[in-house]
Amino acid sequence: MEFKVTESIETVASGQWNALEGTDNPFLRYEFLSALERYGCVGAHVGWLPRYLLAEDRPGSLIGAVPLYLKYNSFGEFVFDWSWADAWEQAGQHYYPKLVVAVPFSPVTGPRLLLKPGADEAMVDELIQMTIRLAKKGGISSLHWLFPHQKDRKRLANCGFLLRQGYQFHWHNRGYRDFNDFLETLTSKRRKEVRRERRQAQTRGTEIKVIHGSEVTDLEWRAMYRFYQATFHAKGNYPALTLPFFKSLGRTMGQAVVLALAVRTGIPIAGALYLRSRDTLYGRYWGDSEYLAGMHFELCYYRGIEYCIEHHLQYFEPGAQGEHKINRGFLPVLTWSAHWLGDSGFYSAIADFLAQESRMVRSAIMELEAGGPYKRP
Repeated sequence: MEFKVTESIETVASGQWNALEGTDNPFLRYEFLSALERYGCVGAHVGWLPRYLLAEDRPGSLIGAVPLYLKYNSFGEFVFDWSWADAWEQAGQHYYPKLVVAVPFSPVTGPRLLLKPGADEAMVDELIQMTIRLAKKGGISSLHWLFPHQKDRKRLANCGFLLRQGYQFHWHNRGYRDFNDFLETLTSKRRKEVRRERRQAQTRGTEIKVIHGSEVTDLEWRAMYRFYQATFHAKGNYPALTLPFFKSLGRTMGQAVVLALAVRTGIPIAGALYLRSRDTLYGRYWGDSEYLAGMHFELCYYRGIEYCIEHHLQYFEPGAQGEHKINRGFLPVLTWSAHWLGDSGFYSAIADFLAQESRMVRSAIMELEAGGPYKRP
């Protein structure tokens, strides 16, 4: 078996890459990752440099891979280590560049050790150890696996990685017949709030439609891209994704792309972009051209819940952060990351910090669950 690093996923045949984990997880599909490169979403200008780790059992025969990136900042990760970087620099050392195993700009839990079906499971540990060797060889300060799958997390811990906890707010489909059936599980106060917000969004002359990527017109993609840009600029963030990237997803991933649009006289005035797998809907981006009360909640949450119920999806992950999601049916769920640090002193200090942070995270989750929106048995 041979390991190698490539600076572009396009050096790999799309069929071989997609054969590793299949095409169900939209964020790990060749079409998604190659579009990030091809349409200028990753690269030196944003501090995300692809360094895919590949394993071949013979030349040109891919049996394993790790989505690895060389990072010159901590933007677009959603696992915040700015204070670690500051401490590192204050000690006279360089925290950046670092290595990150992740999907750029996507705080979504999923496999990070990609194996061809039937491949020897022992290769998993070899892939992990190879990423550590790459970090050491390059004099890299640290190596971070972001939002790894549970099975990957256990192996990373066994290889000496420090585990870090966080949380997001997810919705679970408990076999609801329709949206009203879901509403009946909420407390009276929360149920009334949801209905009020939905009424606010149903403004006169505004149509809301939900379509898949292959159905989105050029005008609609351009509008959605303007919404995305406006939201990022309003929050002081850099919109790294490009219009050709969005259009490419619609063209190449079709049913895995879902767009909810508010339209008036044929012109989109607000939109929310989702991706989906066989059982999960992932909320990604939102924006509007004018403020309409309740429209954010309608497009980003309620239409997503309706879509899950109608299409029999089990889970809805609307994105990172946002305690306001609790009142709308979303509950806190643990998320994870794993961290290797080359300096033993910092390793010990961060291990202590993570132990304290873990207690705080679990305490926060318990408190949030106690104030949840659902009726008590």
